[in-house]
Amino acid sequence: MSGAGESGSRVQQMRAKAQDLKQAAEQTTDPEERRRLKEKAGRLDRQSEQESSMAAGDIYPSE
Repeated sequence: MSGAGESGSRVQQMRAKAQDLKQAAEQTTDPEERRRLKEKAGRLDRQSEQESSMAAGDIYPSE
């Protein structure tokens, strides 16, 4: 598998995990757990965006 293919697969996995965390945050009744899950999902979203940009050849990531 090529480096770009591996990166794309990793980005997809990260986005799927972030979506799972967002859903878990919506279902929990504990406000602290909800906040923690949303923060973790946000970090994964930002990281996946950065990796996606880098894989596309963007030398200036958004962060």
